[in-house]
Amino acid sequence: MSILSIRHLTRYRYRKPVAFGEHRMMFRPLESYDQRVISTELVIGPEPSQVRYVHDVFGNCVTIARFAERASELSFESRVTLDHRPLPAFAGVDGEIEAYGGTMPFAYSPEDMPDLLRSMERQHPDSEGALERWARSFLRHDGRTALQTLLADMTQAIYSEFRYAPRLQGHAQCPAETLALRTGTCRDFAVLMMEAVRSLGLAAQFVSGYLYCPPRPAGLPAKLGGGHTHAWVRVYLPACGWVEFDPTNGIVGNADLIRVAIARDPRQALPLSGGWSGEAGDCLGMEVEVEVLSEHDCAMASTSPFAQQPQSSTDVALAS
Repeated sequence: MSILSIRHLTRYRYRKPVAFGEHRMMFRPLESYDQRVISTELVIGPEPSQVRYVHDVFGNCVTIARFAERASELSFESRVTLDHRPLPAFAGVDGEIEAYGGTMPFAYSPEDMPDLLRSMERQHPDSEGALERWARSFLRHDGRTALQTLLADMTQAIYSEFRYAPRLQGHAQCPAETLALRTGTCRDFAVLMMEAVRSLGLAAQFVSGYLYCPPRPAGLPAKLGGGHTHAWVRVYLPACGWVEFDPTNGIVGNADLIRVAIARDPRQALPLSGGWSGEAGDCLGMEVEVEVLSEHDCAMASTSPFAQQPQSSTDVALAS
């Protein structure tokens, strides 16, 4: 068990007071057997004229705020305390990793298929077949391929063969571009793997959330994607359910991954979206701070003469 505290601050500044449109927020982690929300606090300035809470079509928690007054600054600060209890992927009842028996070629049962079809649909063109060829390169040619091995190998291949390069603006790259460039952000890698496994007939979804980066022993590389929102993918496997894979860090399972939103497409899982009205030059910029700490980290920070500083980014709507 690990108690984590998450602080997510987004602040916009403007040259003069402007009007704000409706804003939608996805800050609250999803409740499940492996993560339980202990407390939440959301402070918005200026104070909204109306706040309401809904669940979207995927069951994600969405906060919707509307504003009546103009202001030269708009800020959203979310604080969450979370009981996070991840289990290894493919773990049995005793917590030990077991071999999953599914193999390629593979097909879902008639009972599951109607509910999985939209998550199996490919969203990006692959006119030259490069993505499908890359995906099929993980299949054995001398027999049946274990799905557990295929998905773990694909996760590790992206982690080891592609270069992580934060890009804090714009949408995710199309998978063909990521495959050609061999570089991208966490959301680019998630979309690449999602489309690759879909080309093999598997159901996959995009996951947005946070990454906990525990202190690492000397010599071990730090996790990539901390300090702002993070993205990864999950794949549906009968008998296992939805299994998570983080190709940015080579993680199989949900260790250190805090699930906030799940969707078929990254555009459906934006942490924060909204609009404002004013003159084109009124916007002075945006600041984002995301900090994820464990109870142990907080205890160490309170006793250390060196206060731990939050990591910052300038990305509000997209995982890096």
